[in-house]
Amino acid sequence: MAKGIFQSSLTKKYVMAATGLFLISFLVVHAAINAMIFFNDGGKTFNSWGHFMGTNLIVRTMEIGLFAGLILHIVDGLVLFFQNRKARPVKYAYEKPNASSQWYSRSMAILGTLILLFLVIHLKDFWLKTRITELTGNKHIYIDGEWVENLFAEMQLVFSNLWVVIIYVLGCFSLFWHLLHGFRSAFQSMGWNYSKYASLIANTGDAFSVVISALFASMPIAMYLNLVH
Repeated sequence: MAKGIFQSSLTKKYVMAATGLFLISFLVVHAAINAMIFFNDGGKTFNSWGHFMGTNLIVRTMEIGLFAGLILHIVDGLVLFFQNRKARPVKYAYEKPNASSQWYSRSMAILGTLILLFLVIHLKDFWLKTRITELTGNKHIYIDGEWVENLFAEMQLVFSNLWVVIIYVLGCFSLFWHLLHGFRSAFQSMGWNYSKYASLIANTGDAFSVVISALFASMPIAMYLNLVH
């Protein structure tokens, strides 16, 4: 019986929603810390918080949970996608999309795959260098009595390449469409889409999708145009 519960589409949707909301909370923290580049203090504030996030034991432990949640979200999404395809292996000769269904809600698998490819590039550019190898040129900066990794200088180097900036902006564009559907869908899957709050959830999701995606996209653009220093 337990095996049947965990194999059900309903359970998979709960898992998808729960991991999605967890990852959304991470996006808020990640965007807030990255936005500190706009202090225009030579990266001092940003590097200080980056050092804290990279050395704090609690944060590093939560990082494991983050990767676990991300992997579970991806795997669960793929399983649901292929499960739905298997349930209807033959398409109708003419398939008219639901009038109430937006194209991005029908393309979550594609958008999710694009975001995954973007994450691989992002992890290679930053996480891999700060956790496993080292920053380009082993850059460090002296802040408040200690030497810390100069992630700000690494961002300046990475985003000096126009093609990298374009890839990041396209990744943020995919993130926007993914969040636009995923935010409200998560509340619906969890059974929290009460009619009384449906409009609030929808509007909050729309605003969140725009603000988070625009904030992430503005960082590489600002770096490339030397608007932050």
